[in-house]
Amino acid sequence: MPAKIYTDKDADLGVFKDKTCAVIGFGSQGHAHALNLKESGVNVIIGLYAGSKSIPVAKDLGFEVFSAAEAVQKADVIFVAVPDTKIPGVYNQDIAPHLKKGKTLLFSHGFAIHYKTIVPPADVDVILVAPKGPGHIVRRQFTEGKGVPALIAIYQNPSKKAKKTALAWAKGVGGTRAGVIETDFKEETETDLFGEQTVLCGGASALVQAGFEVLVEAGYSPEMAYFECLHELKLIVDLMNEAGIAGMRFSISETAKWGDVHVGPKIIDAGVKKRMKAALKDIQNGKFAKEWIKEYESGYPVYNKLLKDGEAHPIEKTGAKLRALMPWIKKRDIKGSQASYK
Repeated sequence: MPAKIYTDKDADLGVFKDKTCAVIGFGSQGHAHALNLKESGVNVIIGLYAGSKSIPVAKDLGFEVFSAAEAVQKADVIFVAVPDTKIPGVYNQDIAPHLKKGKTLLFSHGFAIHYKTIVPPADVDVILVAPKGPGHIVRRQFTEGKGVPALIAIYQNPSKKAKKTALAWAKGVGGTRAGVIETDFKEETETDLFGEQTVLCGGASALVQAGFEVLVEAGYSPEMAYFECLHELKLIVDLMNEAGIAGMRFSISETAKWGDVHVGPKIIDAGVKKRMKAALKDIQNGKFAKEWIKEYESGYPVYNKLLKDGEAHPIEKTGAKLRALMPWIKKRDIKGSQASYK
């Protein structure tokens, strides 16, 4: 049976009348949810630790800012908008001591609940609202009168009102403008991690880098390799986004289509699918989560090295030079600060 898609008419922002919603953290998702909810008429406060670089930013945007513990005490709904690995520390120190019956804990990703890095008390609602896009897109779409599709999930519902709260939050951030689908914490967590690792981030970036290396090692210029393996990827993905894979194929040349259907499956072959299944198994059995938590607890040694190695890849130098020639492409400084629970 097809999933029901919830829209604006299915959600009521009146759920938040006379209630206070706290956003703990002010990073990518945190700032987007907070601003969108505020502009939807919801009373939103921000919880941050003392000395956070985000405190003046949030205040300049018109928010009242408190310590995380104070925000939890004051709030009816608490959105835990901090990185997965940091949630246990923040939860144990600032959230758990102030949770009372009737409050709601809200997440935008199910990692901490699904893998039980935290275990909330049974007398609070635990819900998820996950826009299917990064925070800056959630914010931009909202300001343009549009929205990013979202998922909702209910983990605990002692109040019997958890779904109404989730739908109201989704409406407040713009999700019901595009459509909201109900899932559960397990499905959201495992499919999200799988997509990130094998297709959207890990798979795509590895494929792009490998293609670039093959062309350069064969003697072609880095500039040509960049255009063919990275720059034009956006054009193809945009076509897929607009009309699906078949729609993309309708818009490209016959030669490109033949290369797609005839050669593509030889590159992304049964061996790749087999390794994807192994990655999914590691997600399902908790191995990935344990390794990631261990990496965090060790101070991110492998993580930081791999990121540094990636920044040093020749494609980055070539790309920076070529993007400078294209003023219509929005430039982003990856060295710029990105607040989360800061």
